Amino acid sequence: MKILLLGPNGQVGWELQRSLSPLGELIALDRHSTAADGGCGDLSQPDQLRQTVLALRPDVIVNAAAHTAVDKAESEPELARTLNAQAPGVLAAAAQSIDALLVHYSTDYVFDGSGTTPWVEDAATGPLSVYGRTKLDGERAIQASGCRHLILRTSWVYAARGGNFARTMLRLAVERERLTVIDDQWGAPTGADLIADVTAHAIRQTLRAPQLSGIFHLAAAGETTWNGYARFVLETARMVKPDLVLKAQEVAPVPTSAFPTPAQRPLNSRLDTSRLRSTFHLALPHWQTGVRRMLTEIL
Repeated sequence: MKILLLGPNGQVGWELQRSLSPLGELIALDRHSTAADGGCGDLSQPDQLRQTVLALRPDVIVNAAAHTAVDKAESEPELARTLNAQAPGVLAAAAQSIDALLVHYSTDYVFDGSGTTPWVEDAATGPLSVYGRTKLDGERAIQASGCRHLILRTSWVYAARGGNFARTMLRLAVERERLTVIDDQWGAPTGADLIADVTAHAIRQTLRAPQLSGIFHLAAAGETTWNGYARFVLETARMVKPDLVLKAQEVAPVPTSAFPTPAQRPLNSRLDTSRLRSTFHLALPHWQTGVRRMLTEIL
């Protein structure tokens, strides 16, 4: 089996390089890749992407690349649309023409964040930002193509590699006695390693049973706020590394309005993962399990 991975150096893409390798020949292309590397992996060049897919003829295309700078997307909507909507549509059309399976990642930002109930896959969408709208357009383009696909919506993604919310909280906790963290946005911190492992599992099953194609919600179990997340990070850090000096004694709750941003954030990012768990026979670990493991690794 031949697998084409786009965006191999992002949080999820880096873990996918590990999880997909046992499944077959893995060709990983990023936006700097050239013909010598196997082709174009730049989502801003949709025509070259199409040519690459048609030349390589992979059995599976995994698109882990996207415009994910949520606030920046507000000031560059055309680029966000190219990367998040047009390019996935081109990949889907190419996948359809060679009968490949397309795996694509989307987001809770396709919803309006209202209420307190976890979002199911078929709930009415209502994105609040350019990022959310372009990601939704990407989903629709993939569905319209008729290709076999897995669209995995996730949220609050973190990884041990690179910057993340936990690292930021630890840095601030060393510098300050009091932190203020948003307490009215709800979700589940979800590790890139978990996303990558579930992806590999789902690919294997979908290749055997193409009727499993569709949209699925993928997030760690449980729920918390950014404030609760921050408090857990500091508590766990103190246990994992007792000699770590953290000045912060308080993590004060504040509303989203305390930190104005160009892009509006959804308050309810809870995702109902029942469909994913029942379809692929999976048990998703609690968010605290993954965050604790990540902290143990980086401290």
